[in-house]
Amino acid sequence: MLSYRHSFHAGNHADVVKHLVQVAILDYLLKKDKPFCYHDSHAGAGLYSLLAEQAQKTNEYQGGIAKLWQHEVQNPTLQRYIDVIKQLNTDDELAFYPGSPKIAALMLRSTDSIQATELHPTDYPILASQFARRRYSRIENMDAWAGFKAMLPPLYKRGLVLIDPPYELKTEYQDVVAGLQLAYQRFPQATYAIWYPVIERDAVEAFIRELVNTGIKNQLRIELCPHSDSSGYGMTGSGMLVINPPYTLAATMREVLTEIQPHVAANSDWQVHQLVPE
Repeated sequence: MLSYRHSFHAGNHADVVKHLVQVAILDYLLKKDKPFCYHDSHAGAGLYSLLAEQAQKTNEYQGGIAKLWQHEVQNPTLQRYIDVIKQLNTDDELAFYPGSPKIAALMLRSTDSIQATELHPTDYPILASQFARRRYSRIENMDAWAGFKAMLPPLYKRGLVLIDPPYELKTEYQDVVAGLQLAYQRFPQATYAIWYPVIERDAVEAFIRELVNTGIKNQLRIELCPHSDSSGYGMTGSGMLVINPPYTLAATMREVLTEIQPHVAANSDWQVHQLVPE
């Protein structure tokens, strides 16, 4: 099934959390001179117009990035995230929002490598065109799990693997667990950031337990829910399960979520918990 299009949801509260975590991890990796690899398993189109029909139809970005766009920022990671987005927009108009591969392209050095897989026949050529002139990039029209087999481990021994499926199918939760185990076996030095939606709480907690039960050490859970589980919203929130996180990530995200909470949703709940120790 390939019905999911992220252009309807770009810049929403789930993107805000996902990309704040991504930015924090990439900034940490950039502190060392040695190059690293960024691998994006479900890369999408890379760049989205918030003025296009799809984004205007749902207006989900109004509950996410639009609430932070002109925010007077305190936390440096939040400032870095907003600065990346401002590279694509004028000072007075929020017209474009970058997906995770575009954020990586805007942040990484020319010596760092970018790998991405995208299966959707419409999104793939849009994504690939953005990397046509970039050295050390490999963009494939390929299933995410086949991409792990074909592209991991990369040449570099450090990196971030972002796993961000649409969860269109019930089997995708199990597919993520199996895919993670495959990738981790091939590239255990990497940091893994797995996005998940909060739709049915019981299903989410079962998924988290499966990830914990893999036996992989050093798992950090980060979650923001603008709406309560009983609110009736389809997706009440979302989270990131991070494996091998930078030692600074937990404290950074606690500060960031504390700062953005009153802007995204005053009554929102968030958590940052170490689920599995190092």
